[in-house]
Amino acid sequence: MANMLDKNRLEYALALLERGVKEGDFPSATAAVGNKDKVYKICQFGKASLYPKVLGLDRETLYDLASLTKVVGTTMLAMRFLEKGLITLHDRVVEYIPEFKNDEKERITLFHLLTHTSGLPSHLPLYELCSDYEDAIRYISDVELDYLPGAQVRYSDLGFIVLGYVLEQIGGESLDVLCRRYVFMPLGMLHTCFNPTTDNVAATEIDKVSGKVVIGECHDENGRFFGGVSGHAGLFSNIDDMIKFGTVLINGGKIDGRTFLSPVTFRTMIKNYTNTLNEDRALGWCVKGDKERISSGGDIISSKAFGHTGFTGTSIWIDIENDIYVILLTNRVHPSRDNNYIVRFRRVFHNCIWASKI
Repeated sequence: MANMLDKNRLEYALALLERGVKEGDFPSATAAVGNKDKVYKICQFGKASLYPKVLGLDRETLYDLASLTKVVGTTMLAMRFLEKGLITLHDRVVEYIPEFKNDEKERITLFHLLTHTSGLPSHLPLYELCSDYEDAIRYISDVELDYLPGAQVRYSDLGFIVLGYVLEQIGGESLDVLCRRYVFMPLGMLHTCFNPTTDNVAATEIDKVSGKVVIGECHDENGRFFGGVSGHAGLFSNIDDMIKFGTVLINGGKIDGRTFLSPVTFRTMIKNYTNTLNEDRALGWCVKGDKERISSGGDIISSKAFGHTGFTGTSIWIDIENDIYVILLTNRVHPSRDNNYIVRFRRVFHNCIWASKI
């Protein structure tokens, strides 16, 4: 009974998703709750698209993962490269990008990028400032830091854009090819990709320039400018692939009796490195921490639980201590990013999920 969930409480928690759709928190929601051994429940509510036409939803529907790209793709690729001896966490970025040296940047390491402690700004409209991907890397190399490396945590898309670029230099191929080879194929995530070719994709925002709904293209403007492939955004996935990802995480790096990440690597990845700073961060991942900071994973999740969110309304949280993982895929930015109801909703939803533990 120690690893069981109360059926009525779980159903109550999942019913919140249906209510969220009816109240306009998001047009659709697909969720899964599982543990080390099984999937407790998969549910779907709402429509994949409301504009310009109503489109239905099924288990194969892809969602734009947005910043979940950082952990599902980029972080996991970095961990695979770490295990293969291709990188160390304390490699300096300047070793791979010679221009990356102005304004204390020569001190920035891959560890700083992964923990969001590099000092790089959170975001810049590179699609307006640069001519292409390579020019964007040069621009970031020259940009002024917001603080000294290691001094604080500041979530940075720019840091993961740089990290993705570094991994490409090391792997000798584009990030989408590397992620497919080293992450998605080994995990059997056959539908997870950049730049999907299927039409079965949940819609995101109405583009302000074209006036058209973005569907099947990266919602993030910088990611779209880079051709849909970037270390910070651009991945699409469906619920069954994300269940495979959640399964390998809840099992400490193992799936179907196979080792994807060694236990040592896995523990290194999820360790809280910034508990003395202003946010709790592991390598790529958010950590709940023990300082009662606000967390998208809710209030009663264990302090060592780790997870991440995506701007489009996606999230994943893994609580090994309580043996529960929760995947939530929504397209809350459809038709507009001004809909922010999901911020509080996620905390409520996760609280109810974890409260179902008996």
